[in-house]
Amino acid sequence: MTSSLPAPITRTADGAGLQAVLLDMDGTLVDTEGSWWDAEVEVFADLGHELEDTWRHIVVGGPMARSAGFLIEATGAEITLGELTVLLNHKFTERLAHGVPLMPGARRLLTELRAHQVPTALVSATHRVVMDRMLHWLGPENFAFTVAGDELRHTKPHPDPYLLAAARLGADPGRCAVLEDTSTGVASAEAAGCHVVAVPSVAPIAPEGRRTVVKSLEEVDLAFLSALVADARGPAALSPGTKRPDGRRS
Repeated sequence: MTSSLPAPITRTADGAGLQAVLLDMDGTLVDTEGSWWDAEVEVFADLGHELEDTWRHIVVGGPMARSAGFLIEATGAEITLGELTVLLNHKFTERLAHGVPLMPGARRLLTELRAHQVPTALVSATHRVVMDRMLHWLGPENFAFTVAGDELRHTKPHPDPYLLAAARLGADPGRCAVLEDTSTGVASAEAAGCHVVAVPSVAPIAPEGRRTVVKSLEEVDLAFLSALVADARGPAALSPGTKRPDGRRS
């Protein structure tokens, strides 16, 4: 009897081809960047401070210590970094009680990667206590490995999170495709030597080098990611209407 299940992803003898897909969480798979900002605004309002909207682009996508530290310094709030971190995580997780909205195309992409047995990791600057709550909605079965921002000495924009994820999956970083929504995450993945697909959420990201920029995860599928990594010349930035490496149009 012939199996109706798709074949697992394969590697060539020389190790070429896509070996793993590493995904950011906030703003990439789940539509939560706005919720994080709302939580920050609410916490600082309780502390008697008003956040300027222009600060949103500074704190988006960064590790908690950097974002919270910036807001303390910018507002002059009398609170320690540790105390603020607890308040922010608590305020944000309160917003998760009724579910997490996934970004367009996220569920379909995760389902496709799992069906084809592609080694996949969730790589986030968010703390473990929050990540585990969101994994309930994303489906922990979709990831072979997860790494949270408070589990490493150096998180994004350092390369450590993506280097760790690739190593745990037994993959060469240069044969990994990374999906990110912020310049901080993109810098981390590129420093690790990965192929990056940027899906900007709050702030724009310019296409350059080995980086591909798309408008939505709806433009991304396994064939697209495989073609990017397999292209010996390195991926080119794709805009809507241009041909993908597999010959289709984005």
